[in-house]
Order: sequence, then structure tokens, then C-alpha cells
Amino acid sequence: MTNPITPAPALLTWASRALGARPVVQDASNPHENSRVWQLSVPGDVRFYLKVSPRPLMYERETVALRHSALALGVGHAPQLRASSTDHLTLLLTAAPGRPLKQLTLTPAEETSAHRQGGALLARLYAAGDLSGPRRTEAEQALQAASDGADHHLQQAGDRLTAAEQKLVRDLAEQLRTLPPPPLAFIHGDAWERNLMWSTGLGQAGWIDFERSRLATAVQDFVLMACTPWADRPDLRAACLQGYGRDLTPEEQNALACLAALDAVSCLAWGPAHDDPHVTARGRRTLDRLMAGVFA
Repeated sequence: MTNPITPAPALLTWASRALGARPVVQDASNPHENSRVWQLSVPGDVRFYLKVSPRPLMYERETVALRHSALALGVGHAPQLRASSTDHLTLLLTAAPGRPLKQLTLTPAEETSAHRQGGALLARLYAAGDLSGPRRTEAEQALQAASDGADHHLQQAGDRLTAAEQKLVRDLAEQLRTLPPPPLAFIHGDAWERNLMWSTGLGQAGWIDFERSRLATAVQDFVLMACTPWADRPDLRAACLQGYGRDLTPEEQNALACLAALDAVSCLAWGPAHDDPHVTARGRRTLDRLMAGVFA
């Protein structure tokens, strides 16, 4: 199934009513299946985004984040929710300044600044989350839930892992069950360079795509960055954590390695099944680093 190039007529009518004008529509979906996002331009060169969530839970999570915790990031550092439709699982969002870091060619100084600001914004997000209520229990069990998924991913990955690699993943997954309770937070859930915005003109960072935001352990938000840009750029790791306001505790660093192993085997299961060489390569590289004992 391919992603539609234009929104359904009912969605476009709904968005036009919310904006007070008939917009010019441009497809802005990601290439993966089920991504349905369109850029809407109205007179005055003002841009919005119309986003249809793939699942009700993702719609709920992004709506809650944008109505509450993400507001703590400040204007220009996250999209603002203009309107939402439960019937269509649709959000109408303002456009955050800039473009995703993954799409930009920046100087090392700009990359460092983007990661430092990104870390500071995550700290704001975490502090703004409400850690009370029934979902706190879910957050406290987040590492155990991650550990529970190890066997499923290993089964899917099959012989893409050696026996020694499978043992390492199982051992690290088991460690997640015995770690001291790490700090909890309202995390972004998909924090990496695809969703870290940078405006060169403003010298300003921001975060987008809160559909995986939730209460969990704070360290879970650093897995994707640890497995992608930080692998080659320890200076970006240092910059992000400087903005964050603290380094990871030894227990969090241990958890990060365990979670990276689970991400690796998930990538080695998902990537080949969806013909995605980039995801597959990420999983293979992370697992190689863990086997060599150089993951940090």
C-alpha cells in the first residue's frame, strides 16, 4: 500500500475550516509505509502540517504531549497543535522553524550547538511531565517490558546473529531486570537527528514528532542517538549531555548498553524484512560495537 499524495477530501475540508482558507497541499510523508503527512501553505507564506497518525495510541500520545509537556519547550522549539480530530486520528500542526538535522549539512560548531540545545530541550520536557497517576507504574516497568521483548526480536532476526551474539543480547536483556530503578521522565520517545530540528537563520533547535512520547525511564530517550550520530561523534554526545545538565549515571550507562542491544536485534529483524539497508546497518554496527566492548 502506497501513501496517498493528497489528503482525503474530508480531511482537506476539515483542515481548510480550521485554517480559514483553502491551503496549497504538498506531500511531506516519510518513505516508510503508513506515513501520511502533508505540508499546507496558506496566504502569507504560512506553513502548517496535516498529520494522520498510524494508530490510535500514537495519536493519543502526540496529542497529549503537544497539549501539555511539549509546551514547556517554548514557542519555536516544538510544533503547536492548531486542531485535532479523534474521528480521523488527525493533527493540524504549526511548522517548527528549520529542518531536521538529518537533512542538513552543518559545520561542526552548528552540529554541536544543535545537540547541546536538543539536550537542554529534553531536560525541559522531562521536568514538565506529570509522573503521578496510573501510568507511573507503566514507566517503572519500562525496562522490564523492554527485556521481555528480547526473545521475540531474536526469533525474528534468526540466523542474522551468531550464537555468541544471541547470548550477549539475552545476557544484556536479563541485566535490565536487575538494575537499580533509574530516573523516570516524560520522554520524547523518538529522539534522534530525524526529529531534531535546526534553524540556521535563528541558530535554534527544536523537536518534532511526539507520537512515541510517554512516561518511561529517561535513559531510553538516548538509545537512538547513541546508536547513530554519537557512535562517530563523542563530541555530540558530550554536547547533548552538557545541555541536558548532567552526565548519565553508571546505572543509566549500563542500561543504555542493554537497550542498545535490544535496538540492534530489532533492527536486524525489521531492516531485512522491510528492505531497509540503513536500519539493518545500524543494528549490525551496534551489535559489533557491543561484541567488541567499545559501546559507550
